Amino acid sequence: MRNFRIEIPVCACSYDELSETDRQLIDAAKEATSQSYAPYSHFAVGAAALLEDGTVVTGSNQENAAYPSGTCAERTTLFYANSHYPDQGVKTLAIAARNTQGFLDSPIPPCGACRQVLLETERRYSLPIRILLYGVRETYCLQGVKSLLPLSFGAEFL
Repeated sequence: MRNFRIEIPVCACSYDELSETDRQLIDAAKEATSQSYAPYSHFAVGAAALLEDGTVVTGSNQENAAYPSGTCAERTTLFYANSHYPDQGVKTLAIAARNTQGFLDSPIPPCGACRQVLLETERRYSLPIRILLYGVRETYCLQGVKSLLPLSFGAEFL
C-alpha cells in the first residue's frame, strides 16, 4: 500500500486585491444571479466567462420542480459559450451565489457535474481556465480545473 498527498494551490484575496478585469468578471457573475430561476431553493448562482477574444458570457442556474431537470449557472454559461463562440476558449470563469439574505460570505465551489464540464472545456481548447469563486469576505482564485478535480476522468480513460 502507498499513501500520497495531493495539494491544491488556492489564492484567497479580497475583492479589492483583484485586478480590474477580475473585478468586472465577478461583477458580471453577481449581476447574472438576478437572472436565476430558483423558486424552490431560493439559491441564485451566476457565472461569467471571459473568452479568449475578450467577450464575456454570463449564465445563471435554472431550477425545475423535477430537480435533475434544472441546470447550474456554470454549465449554462459554458454550454452557451461553447455553442455560440466555438472558436474561443474560456480564459476565466467567475462564480457568485446569493440566498435570500444576500451574497454569501464564503465562496461556493462548482458541483461535480460542473467540474466535469469545466474539465472538458479546458481540454477542448487546450487552455487552462482560471476560476474565481466569489465570497463577500474573500475570493478564491484557482489556476485551472485540476485544482477542483485533481483525480479527474477524461477521454484518456475511454
